[in-house]
Amino acid sequence: MEFLLLFVIATVSGVIGALVGLGGGVILVPATLFVGMNLGLIPNITPQTVVGLSVIMMIFIGMASTMSYMKSGTVDFKTGFIFFAGSIPGTILGAWVNKGLDLPSFNLYFGILLIIIATILIFRDKLKPVKWFVEHGTKFEYIDAQGEKHIYGYPIWFALALTFAVGFMSGLFGIGGGSMIVPAMLILFLFPPHVAVSTSMFLVFLTALVNSASHIALGNVPWLYTLAVIPGGYIGAKIGATLNKKLKSEQLVFSLRIVLLLLGIRSILDALL
Repeated sequence: MEFLLLFVIATVSGVIGALVGLGGGVILVPATLFVGMNLGLIPNITPQTVVGLSVIMMIFIGMASTMSYMKSGTVDFKTGFIFFAGSIPGTILGAWVNKGLDLPSFNLYFGILLIIIATILIFRDKLKPVKWFVEHGTKFEYIDAQGEKHIYGYPIWFALALTFAVGFMSGLFGIGGGSMIVPAMLILFLFPPHVAVSTSMFLVFLTALVNSASHIALGNVPWLYTLAVIPGGYIGAKIGATLNKKLKSEQLVFSLRIVLLLLGIRSILDALL
């Protein structure tokens, strides 16, 4: 029973994560904690093992998504590696801090983060792009399928500082980081949306490699459960990447905003009560 539940949760996480560039961890972590710890349907689940499962899943979500997006030529590999360089120390630090969190503390901090992410997503379309970062940074050019040229960019120092913070959150809570980096890529660095999502998933893949190594070393990965989570996440990511090329994802993003907001409130209430 628990394997079927984990497979379904991972598949849904993979679809949503790849479709809108979130990585999937923001769905898997709260869903698995609720089903496993609140409902008691998944034995031997703790905040640490859920994070361990999440980072292993994100390797395969990131890999499947990146392979699909490479075919459309929307992955900015140079940016992916620059962002990865900034996230490495943050990811390792976050994984180390995670081992000291009990369930109430994890729920409280994770709930606050979910509400912040939901708020960013809610107001993302209402925020005006900030051109300063492009004007004072390294510039890149992308020509889309319609022949339209897009100029985007960022100061390297700021990108490294930002991705250190994103990496820390990723290591601490087992989320992909895309939920935080994609809005920044769109609003601050003026990335074309499809390039932002594709590059975010490449970053999720690279970050998950380091993240998983840290959590494996800390003994946080329940290997038996990965047999359900890995194929679920991989299949879901393939579906999500395919849908991304065909659909406008605004309706899903809107639903995701509400879901994350409710999950964040519930997580905080669980911690306080």
